[in-house]
Amino acid sequence: MKALFLGLVFILAAVVAVIPAGLGWWIDVLAFLRGAAPVIAALIGIIAVFIGIADIKDRAEAKKEEKPGEKS
Repeated sequence: MKALFLGLVFILAAVVAVIPAGLGWWIDVLAFLRGAAPVIAALIGIIAVFIGIADIKDRAEAKKEEKPGEKS
């Protein structure tokens, strides 16, 4: 319950920080997002490549396990 309440408090604080009547950090948030977007895209791409390589390895291993079962 504490985690839920704390999460809601942080969300409220973030909303207050970006609205013009609050701290007015919207321009700073946009600048951060513009700078972080290419880095986040690169990280997502790297993760996708690792997942693809793991999938290929899993398929190859499944084929190796499948072949002896067919001959029995």
